[in-house]
Amino acid sequence: MLISTIKNLSKFISKNDPIEKMGLIKHLTKEVIREICNKSQGFFEFVLPPVDMHLEENNLILTIDIPGFNKEDIKLSIHRNVLSIYAEKKEKDDVKDQMICKQRPSVIDKKIRLPIRIKEGEEKVDSAKYTNGVLVIKILVNNRGKKISID
Repeated sequence: MLISTIKNLSKFISKNDPIEKMGLIKHLTKEVIREICNKSQGFFEFVLPPVDMHLEENNLILTIDIPGFNKEDIKLSIHRNVLSIYAEKKEKDDVKDQMICKQRPSVIDKKIRLPIRIKEGEEKVDSAKYTNGVLVIKILVNNRGKKISID
């Protein structure tokens, strides 16, 4: 696609004018950077957010980085052993400047399989706190197991 664009634009440039060639190179460079940024934003929306998990007493603690979102924009739900995180940033319409590159995600939609077994209807979240771009969720782990007698 980029090669065909270069060929089409090169028809309009005289071969002896280095200033026109520099203008074309600047334009193409801006377009390539814009395209890379657009692709990388989609990549980050797919990969993010990074998640840390650890067990602490009877709780599974999840620490999730979701910077740049308001607490009201984040929706959480849990069904059995799957935690769903959905966050959508409200974009400002009053931006008058031209966006050159946009990599920060505006939407996060992630399902996280938890390393614990939770029966349907027994999902218990002890707390969820969002401070300075970090979401910390405590999920109560029910360690009730079946006792085994030894003969």
